[in-house]
Amino acid sequence: MVSFRVFCVAMVLAAAMATGVWAAEKPPKVVTSIKPVHALVAAVMNGVGDPHLLVRGAASPHDFVLKPSDARALADADAVFWIGPELESFLARALTSLAAKARHTALHAISGIRLRPFRDTGYDKHEDTHAHAANDMHIWLDPANAIAMVRAIASNLSEIDPGRGAVYGGNAEHVIREIETLDGDLGQMLRPLAGRPYVVFHNAYQYLETRYGLAPIAAITLHPDGHPGAARIKDIRRRITAAKARCIFSEPQYPSRLIATVSAGTGVHVAILDPLGAALPQGPNTYTALMRKLAGALSDCLTVKSAE
Repeated sequence: MVSFRVFCVAMVLAAAMATGVWAAEKPPKVVTSIKPVHALVAAVMNGVGDPHLLVRGAASPHDFVLKPSDARALADADAVFWIGPELESFLARALTSLAAKARHTALHAISGIRLRPFRDTGYDKHEDTHAHAANDMHIWLDPANAIAMVRAIASNLSEIDPGRGAVYGGNAEHVIREIETLDGDLGQMLRPLAGRPYVVFHNAYQYLETRYGLAPIAAITLHPDGHPGAARIKDIRRRITAAKARCIFSEPQYPSRLIATVSAGTGVHVAILDPLGAALPQGPNTYTALMRKLAGALSDCLTVKSAE
């Protein structure tokens, strides 16, 4: 009789699991927008599950179009992490129409984030006519902001999946220690480069530049969708020559013809900065790899001989 009761209990438990009564024990389904956000979420979820990444490869969040697989992932999602509508405009409407049941976390608005206004006048002589947000949304390029993001990610995941709260919290503390070490390493690498002039493709790096004291003299465009005119290009070329700028940085998401036009005949060195980590594999270690790659590209180019 006892063994039969044990058998019955086992059958009830198996049936409960098969019918989804224990669905809460399954890892939450999480969607992330861009690779730096995915990296931080994946690190907090390490050992629990893998978040879905929307903007992959060399795609840009400024002009991204959802694929059917992305729409399905949003429809099934329990949580969505993104920077906010000013960066991933493609996602704003989709969250309402496709991911209505999910918890949405716009990381630019969480506690602890230091937002910086977009640099227009004073950074470039000519104004860009493209409309953009009042604040710069490239917040992940400051490690202090990344730490705030990790804490918010762990807190939100713990609320929707409390049974694994200790795992999320432990992972978050580990990631925060890694980012603190990263911050110290980047400071040692980049602060000696203070005052060395360079040009970037678009106005995306002020969080990194401000934290480590770098000195850009111009951005070819304030927004990647902008189209600088002849006067702007001429002015940037003049600035390169006057400042003896060492480097001009392109980005893998955008055509290089503007870089070629600006740099032609100036002797300036051309290198690549990638704020999204297009060439990096996605995963829990991608954030630190991205930041180290950015710092390495800046250091390698800015330590070469100045353009004559």
